[in-house]
Amino acid sequence: MSKEESLKQKILHAHKDEDIASLYMMEQEAHETFDEETLHGFYANILDLALEKLTNTLEAHRKMDMQDVQDFATLRALYEYAIEHYSADDKPSAAALFEVLSGLSNDPKFSDAMKIHWIAAQENLVFENFLDTIADIDATQKAGTFYIGEFQQKAQELLEKTQKKGK
Repeated sequence: MSKEESLKQKILHAHKDEDIASLYMMEQEAHETFDEETLHGFYANILDLALEKLTNTLEAHRKMDMQDVQDFATLRALYEYAIEHYSADDKPSAAALFEVLSGLSNDPKFSDAMKIHWIAAQENLVFENFLDTIADIDATQKAGTFYIGEFQQKAQELLEKTQKKGK
């Protein structure tokens, strides 16, 4: 069995087990092995599982636990999906996704960060401007989170401006 076929079998097994965390663990190998189209399908599989877990979580009226590896991986996949929309200038979809994410996790730091993302997208702030003026990318990288969770002073100003509007 070729390396590609072996990897596809592992991915299929993880997908059947609804194991998003294992799929993320295969991410580097997928990048080294697959062509662009197959890689796109790999990420589509992760997103499909994440959306299914989102639906199940909402129906169960529970919050995702950042300490649970599957919930963590699901939040990561949904965050990446929201960022994809935001960076593609689909601010309404990104804002809606960030709003859902802000109430989905039991982690207050994640929830607060998603609120800032949500407000920025809702306020029609261009993604590049969000990165340049709101996010603190260096501090986020030092924190080691999968999401932008460190912000510049302008983030607080954005929150205060929004609160004054009564949003």
